[in-house]
Amino acid sequence: MTGGSAEPIIIMRDVHKWFGEFHVLKGINLEVGKSQKVVVCGPSGSGKSTMIRCINRLEEHQRGEIVVDGIELTSDVKNVEAIRREVGMVFQSFNLFPHLTVIENLILAPMWVRRVPRKEAEELAMSLLERVKIPEQAHKYPGQLSGGQQQRVAIARALCMKPKIMLFDEPTSALDPEMVKEVLDVMIELANEGMTMVVVTHEMGFAKSVADFVVFMDEGEIVEVAPPSVFFTNPKSDRTKLFLSQILQH
Repeated sequence: MTGGSAEPIIIMRDVHKWFGEFHVLKGINLEVGKSQKVVVCGPSGSGKSTMIRCINRLEEHQRGEIVVDGIELTSDVKNVEAIRREVGMVFQSFNLFPHLTVIENLILAPMWVRRVPRKEAEELAMSLLERVKIPEQAHKYPGQLSGGQQQRVAIARALCMKPKIMLFDEPTSALDPEMVKEVLDVMIELANEGMTMVVVTHEMGFAKSVADFVVFMDEGEIVEVAPPSVFFTNPKSDRTKLFLSQILQH
């Protein structure tokens, strides 16, 4: 299943994953083209987060093939490191280092992984904090910020590595409703700049306005892939229809 004619930067072919006896991913086939925005949705427990965590090897798939930016993900540590340099990830729960200031959180990876000199890393960090509209928070600690601000710091931190792909795993689900918009606004801006994005989310408004195509998962399978215009108005699968009827009522 693919989402158009753009050259694929992520390819998943017949990907399977088990947690013990539990078959969590059952033959996932997906291609994401360069600069495409993909929204992954589905009921909880459907395998969405596991699928995107396989793209940067936070989870290991046991069968099938995953190729990211021309590199196949195998147990070869070099390949894993090469892919992680190109793939930024934003989690549900921020994952910032609480004992480091905001700017220290941002400069850590560029200095250690990309060997960027400190001054240059700090300049990049400040420009990214401006981009996510919180430069004045640079010298505070994460615990002094709101949830929405922390998530914007997490996005800026991922961007500090200049990734080609950004993965978002339910980035707004831990936030208070009034903070959701400020995070989605940053993500919409990123999308408009041409970043390749795979986003697991229940924010259907975001999917409608940004996604090139929407992937619906249920019970470890991709049930449906369609552009938002088709996905929301004319879904083919009964499972998709049921999910949309439940989620769009809220």
